[in-house]
Amino acid sequence: MGKLGPEAETPVLTGAKIVAAVKRAGVSHVLSVPDLHTAKGLLTPIRSDPALTLIRTCKEDETLGIAAGLNYGDKRALILIQYTGFLYSMNAIRAMACEHKLPICMMIGLLGKEPEVAPQDSAKFGVRILEPILDVLGIKRLLIDSDEDVDGISTAIEHAYTSSEPVAFLIARKPI
Repeated sequence: MGKLGPEAETPVLTGAKIVAAVKRAGVSHVLSVPDLHTAKGLLTPIRSDPALTLIRTCKEDETLGIAAGLNYGDKRALILIQYTGFLYSMNAIRAMACEHKLPICMMIGLLGKEPEVAPQDSAKFGVRILEPILDVLGIKRLLIDSDEDVDGISTAIEHAYTSSEPVAFLIARKPI
């Protein structure tokens, strides 16, 4: 068990470890809107990686159609959005991920979530309602709060593609 109290170390979430896990799962394309929150820790390493193609879109719901097309072309994609973009894209998520049962993999940033507070206890309304919405949609999720949680990413992406079902990764802190 880790340290408790003021001497405990703050958990760290490293963008390079996330990128490595995504690549281990065979993801070749990352779809995203411009995002300052993840730009330094996640989007910059993705953009710089020759094994990944970063496709920037204007709106989050556009990423769903592109991810679906890539899937039909035997390419694996990851959608990188904030929870506000997830909420904006609900109809496209319902259609593509849930009704058509496509392996839509979404990495959802919990922008503004307080450190060491569970998403369901956040003061941010949108963060607080995200997990119940995922439950209603039947979308499995994995909370990524530190580097210790990153190992589950590649396994979950593999499962999404072998079972043809969506998955969501909830990024609980700003990656460095």
